Amino acid sequence: MVTAIVLVQAERHLIPETAEALAGVPSVREVYSVTGEWDIVAILRLSRYDDLDDVVTGHLRKVAGIMRTQTMLAFRTYSEDLLDQGFGVGLDESQQR
Repeated sequence: MVTAIVLVQAERHLIPETAEALAGVPSVREVYSVTGEWDIVAILRLSRYDDLDDVVTGHLRKVAGIMRTQTMLAFRTYSEDLLDQGFGVGLDESQQR
């Protein structure tokens, strides 16, 4: 399984619509609205490395509102529980699961 993280800069007035459209792209498993230089983070899970081109250049470039992307490939996954804790910062326990 190949995991890719795609950072997205979007047109400000289209961030919600862009995030929703990204969530519907094949192989996109999670989409986050984030703070900082990037507006959206999309987590892709692909069965083969070769599928990355189809998703990123074939599907993502067709999503309205995307101005710029940066794609990173994950080398290895560490504990998913630890990852869940990191993304749950600021939430109380009842909201996390």
